[in-house]
Amino acid sequence: MKAEAKSKAVVPYGNYLVAKRHRDLVFTAGMTPRSAGVLAHTGAITNEHQLEHYKEAVELAASNALAAAGSVVQRGEKIGSVLTLTVYLSTIAEFTGHSRIADFASNYLLAELGQEGIGTRAAVGVISLPGGAVVELQMTAIIEEAPEPA
Repeated sequence: MKAEAKSKAVVPYGNYLVAKRHRDLVFTAGMTPRSAGVLAHTGAITNEHQLEHYKEAVELAASNALAAAGSVVQRGEKIGSVLTLTVYLSTIAEFTGHSRIADFASNYLLAELGQEGIGTRAAVGVISLPGGAVVELQMTAIIEEAPEPA
């Protein structure tokens, strides 16, 4: 599976860890849509744009969360299953499509991990996020043994 690769380093922007492991569980910090350390998507979600307008930002944040989780995976292991995903969205008060935007993160994880990429989920609208990010997501996942290469 693609999640075995540790191709992308995610670094904290404060006094925290990007992921913390406890036995076979991994908890990620909130991941924003950063690319090469630069916040790539800022602002608030409004009703002025089609939902697809926010897809790239959400997928980038999901990719960063998966990379953060992967940073504590050891040789012979992989991210096996997403248990829960919380998607925080910076929105205007009138916006109500939170779950449809959060679907971009779920669909990304489904593509990366298969059916095990789908866990429970909350989509939460907030007035602001760190650095003015449009989205931040936090994930809890299970680490399992990776199958031996054939």
